[in-house]
Amino acid sequence: MRSELKWAVAGAAMLVTAACAPVDPGFGEAYRYDMAVQTVDPDPVYPEDGAKPGDSGEHAAKATERYRKGNTKPVVRESSSSGSSGGGSGGGSGPQ
Repeated sequence: MRSELKWAVAGAAMLVTAACAPVDPGFGEAYRYDMAVQTVDPDPVYPEDGAKPGDSGEHAAKATERYRKGNTKPVVRESSSSGSSGGGSGGGSGPQ
């Protein structure tokens, strides 16, 4: 019985001292940063006639019907960079 009492007191002491440990205010910051980095666009701007989150599906049904009939809208090409494009890297072995 004496050893059981020692174990109970030791366990209680561990719980009490663990509860008093200070918590780092930056705890979990790496997790929050990783989640933010993986967000594509936290505040997206949707076109007026485009589908938006929470739409009823009516817009998608109309688009599907246009697709089936062959009346699709033309694709607009957009560039993701500005300025002139230069050549890529040479890939050479360096000065000789």
